[in-house]
Amino acid sequence: MEEHLTVGRVAELAGVTVRTLHHYDAIGLLHPSTRTAAGHRAYSADDVERLREVLAYRRLGFGLGEIADLVDDPATDAIAHLRRLRGLLLEQQDRAAAMVAAIDKELEARAMGIRTTPEEQLRVFGAQLYDAIGSAYPATRRTEPRIAARIWDALGDARTVLNVGAGTGSYEPPDRDVTAVEPSAVMREQRPAGAAPCVAAAAESLPFEDQSFDAAMAVSTVHHWPDPVAGLRELRRVARRVVVFTYDADHIAGRGQFWLTRDYLPEFANLLIGWPSLTDLTEAIGGRAEPVPVPWDCTDGFFEAYWRRPETYLDERVRRAVSVWTRVGPEAEQRAVSRLREDLSSGRWADRNRELAGLDAAELGLRLLVA
Repeated sequence: MEEHLTVGRVAELAGVTVRTLHHYDAIGLLHPSTRTAAGHRAYSADDVERLREVLAYRRLGFGLGEIADLVDDPATDAIAHLRRLRGLLLEQQDRAAAMVAAIDKELEARAMGIRTTPEEQLRVFGAQLYDAIGSAYPATRRTEPRIAARIWDALGDARTVLNVGAGTGSYEPPDRDVTAVEPSAVMREQRPAGAAPCVAAAAESLPFEDQSFDAAMAVSTVHHWPDPVAGLRELRRVARRVVVFTYDADHIAGRGQFWLTRDYLPEFANLLIGWPSLTDLTEAIGGRAEPVPVPWDCTDGFFEAYWRRPETYLDERVRRAVSVWTRVGPEAEQRAVSRLREDLSSGRWADRNRELAGLDAAELGLRLLVA
């Protein structure tokens, strides 16, 4: 009995009632492994792990029947559950950030005496991260030719290409038969006339048969998927070749740390917690990883693009097209921008980063995964 916890102790630690645990036992959701000498329920480490999963899914809004199907799935181990839960929580966090951004926008309008429409007032409850920041994309997010050349070369002889998390269509090869997948309505609506047909779907559940495409690609999108590994496996399922532009979290958090996150935005590290390793990502597609240096004059305004042009990060329009700033929150953003502005004005930034002036490209942890 030394390795088991009593029902009272488990209830106390988990923040639920003993009656809840009794109910879970009665419906078969969580049977304790044994009983004490007095006949009370007692829980093993495995029982506690299952309870952790049950409660996490419950607090994400899943019904008990749905939870039973999830935790009883023999193909999903504890690590897979943790990754799925983390992805769902990040999705919830992103939705909350998008709602905050939408409310801030309405507060600004109200301060100017502008009343938002009923449609706009209700739209906040369906806000997704890219619905909140997507309108800023066309101004600063566009195809970087040197990165595009790497991606298109990796597609090899593929004629039919699935672009997952396609956004507004950047990096879609013009000389191939492309089908796009994009869950955000705002992003889909901004795709230019003549762009590839676009399907509203999620990476983790692609509505296509096995091996439907010669190649599947995903560019600067995997970090927004609730379950990156599951999404990458889906790409592998529907295509014989997979090309993914993403990043190596270990490199970014370690020796390759970007000056912006190192000196001004330490909160960025929280966004990397639990992110799959580069090995996990490459194994999901059965491929390899290649470094992708960022040119100093990169035309695609992603987070690392302005590593040699620090003053650009002071531009609100540039920041609004990068999800990192929304996810770290307005307090961290404003503090980082204020300190950067001061250091640029005083010359401290230049003193700290002298070695960057002579570089044409920087290794900042971006990777091209190819299978």
